[in-house]
Amino acid sequence: MMFGADALAAPAPPAATPKEARPKAVVEELDFWYGRKQVLFSISLPVAEGCVTALIGPSGCGKSTFLRCFNRMHDLYPGNRYGGRILLQPEGIDIISPKTDPMVPRLRIGMVFQKPNPFPKSIYENVAAGLRIRGVRNRAVLDAQVEKSLRRAALWEEVKDRLHANAYTLSGGQQQRLCIARALAPEPELLLLDEPTSALDPIATAHIEELIDELARRYTIVVVTHNMQQAARISRFTAFFHLGRLIEFGPTEEVFTRPRESMTQDYITGRFG
Repeated sequence: MMFGADALAAPAPPAATPKEARPKAVVEELDFWYGRKQVLFSISLPVAEGCVTALIGPSGCGKSTFLRCFNRMHDLYPGNRYGGRILLQPEGIDIISPKTDPMVPRLRIGMVFQKPNPFPKSIYENVAAGLRIRGVRNRAVLDAQVEKSLRRAALWEEVKDRLHANAYTLSGGQQQRLCIARALAPEPELLLLDEPTSALDPIATAHIEELIDELARRYTIVVVTHNMQQAARISRFTAFFHLGRLIEFGPTEEVFTRPRESMTQDYITGRFG
């Protein structure tokens, strides 16, 4: 099997999104550079609405870089640049176009990071933060949305009697669910999860996986994971990345049981990565 440039030059074409799963976003020929170093190469795939799409691949393969293109996080550092398009549906807004205000995707797309990162504020104010940025000041509206988001993050019953306690008093798993509630409060159309369970113990991981399964009924989710068993459990579609290229994309069951690319088979079976 080849792992050089020839093997990477012609990845399998992305599988079409099934008719019953309309695309919430369409990635077309996405390139990305950190300064002069190109790290993503011509990535094209649909992100199915109301589904979980998992991004798998070895460390440093471009998964998190790809994910952060969706909310223009790379704009925070000078010298980074994009190529291609990411079209947010149904309007077809090109998220990465220089003509698009970065606040547009950031207001419509929520993100949760690898390690829990609650703000040094109360549990309540963590969840309300995004709403306040949007200009929500009505206390009744804030109260209702904070409760709703904490319920959706399966945290309300654990914190309802201490909403004004510091978020740092929560356990690691609770803090991660709080960060999910914070991302959900502004009612995002797309939720990005960057290895959301990698810093958690098995019990907390199981809680987050159950939560992702529940949230997928309401939200479109893209999740980066190094845990292939986790990808198989929680996702409907899987994209396999290697060295900044999309090697294979399709329904999760097919990618894991009938991969079209030998490199995908080798990674899934543990021969490299």
